[in-house]
Amino acid sequence: MDYNQEQKQDRKTLLWAALAVLLLLNLVLVYFIYHEKQENLAKDEIITAKTEEVLSIKTKLDSISAELDVKIAEIQKLGGSVDSLVALKAQLEKDKQELKNSTTYSAANYNKKIKSYESILSEKDSEIANLRQQLGVATSKNEELNEKVTGLESEKQLLADSVTNYSVQNRELSEKVNLASALRAEALTVNAVSSKGKERQGGKYKAKRIDKLRVNFKLAENAVAKQNEKQIYLRILDPDGAVLSDMATGSGSFMHNGKELIFSSSQTVTFDNSNQSVDILYGRGGIPLKDGKYAIELYSEGFKIGEGDFTVK
Repeated sequence: MDYNQEQKQDRKTLLWAALAVLLLLNLVLVYFIYHEKQENLAKDEIITAKTEEVLSIKTKLDSISAELDVKIAEIQKLGGSVDSLVALKAQLEKDKQELKNSTTYSAANYNKKIKSYESILSEKDSEIANLRQQLGVATSKNEELNEKVTGLESEKQLLADSVTNYSVQNRELSEKVNLASALRAEALTVNAVSSKGKERQGGKYKAKRIDKLRVNFKLAENAVAKQNEKQIYLRILDPDGAVLSDMATGSGSFMHNGKELIFSSSQTVTFDNSNQSVDILYGRGGIPLKDGKYAIELYSEGFKIGEGDFTVK
């Protein structure tokens, strides 16, 4: 009797030890998932900061380029030499192109170049003033005001363009995050259930033996997707492309990409990121199914998450 009790005790000990190991493994998995999310967030912040820095430098270079164009045109009009400014403009355009190269990009170097360009522009202001004096060109107050307004409008447009580009990049990043969080249905199967409850597998069924259809699939693991309730819509399309539906048994409609789609059946699932299995049933409501190939489509949270097919003969 004592020996049997010892055996039971040993089995309990082993069972608890196995449960402890499984718990530890789950904790390790949760830690790695959390750590990966934090790393991704940190990377996104770095990318955003660098993007803002590059946009700021590009805006300054564009502004200097616009000022160079104005000064080249004015010096030409006054009969002065613009060779040095044309060469400077070519170098500036080269710097703007190299700004796209992440391997050679240096904010410190570009800020140094910007100061150099601004210094040269300041020197050219003195040269323009001397040319005007030599040629007796009088600049009226209206012309000065017009130049200032033109410069402000150019800077305003450059700033607006930069903000637009930044907004587009943010929207693209958000779209990538949403796409990464989309559910994905795997290993989809369609079984036929008779009126007596007998279930058949294989994907090819006789119409008279189909009372209901059971669609089974697994939700793939996705660390980015929120673990909450998900509404999954099932669409069954007959050989002619029409959606099987019966409003009396739970069919309805939902919005997808701005369009209203009819669904055959739906199911609310609590997603727990465990590769869980999901069943969705559809009853034909006494309407016989025609022969041919049927398509299966699954939708959730604005995305098409899976598809399959079966045949009625």
